Amino acid sequence: MLKAILRSAAVQWTLGVILAGYMALVRRTTRWEVVGLENIEPIWAARKGVIGCVWHARILMTIAGWPKGVQPAAILISRSRDGEFVARAASTLGFGVIRGSSRNARKSKQKGGVAAFRGMIAHVESGGCLAVTPDGPRGPRMRAKAGAVKLAQSTQAPMLAFAWSTNHRVVFKSWDRFVLPFPFGRGVIVWKGPIAPPAADADKAELEAVRVTLENAMIAANQEADRRAGVAVIEPAPHEKSATSDTAEIADAGEAAAALETGDGEAPMAERPV
Repeated sequence: MLKAILRSAAVQWTLGVILAGYMALVRRTTRWEVVGLENIEPIWAARKGVIGCVWHARILMTIAGWPKGVQPAAILISRSRDGEFVARAASTLGFGVIRGSSRNARKSKQKGGVAAFRGMIAHVESGGCLAVTPDGPRGPRMRAKAGAVKLAQSTQAPMLAFAWSTNHRVVFKSWDRFVLPFPFGRGVIVWKGPIAPPAADADKAELEAVRVTLENAMIAANQEADRRAGVAVIEPAPHEKSATSDTAEIADAGEAAAALETGDGEAPMAERPV
């Protein structure tokens, strides 16, 4: 009963507006230090398509690093009911939203994934920025799947590692160690890259090399942000086969989109503030 109420359209809309308001409050009241602007400013100036990569745990404050008036930004969010309020929050804050797979039967998932992947390609090729979470939607934590690399290969757009941290936060006991920032703190934004896309005819070895380069840049950006903010550094999960398996596992657009998808709506358990 309660779950049905929480997933109703009216409640999802309300939650989305509240989340958007909270994100805007944190952005405006945090004293941000930005590291690596020289990595992103040439792309802003050229208005060329780019893929912004952020770990699932830090998806909440992607708005902090993206000023208005540059490239149009969009984010991939699942078509699940739990993704509705995340999509509402993103659109309220001026982000474009590309809806991913439905997470139902595999056939339906692939159908939604293909449409989502085509939408991602179109957005990037038109000069936009697409925000993706390479370890989403279920991890392992801070281990990049091949979806972002496949998107970069399809669009020949560069990838940028984006990270943020604040000294006023709570870390949750979720698989990703989700970070909830509090207002009126001191924050750090770190950009690393750009990471060149693999060639259109790249073999498995090249695709894997680019994936590893992306993963290492994202881990370094995250940990630098934590250190500069003066908080405990969150470590990636131990290597697992699912995080390092070759890109043959993502053979089509539907699977690539599924590997990029975020906004699954799992509710994390709170951990002590750090």
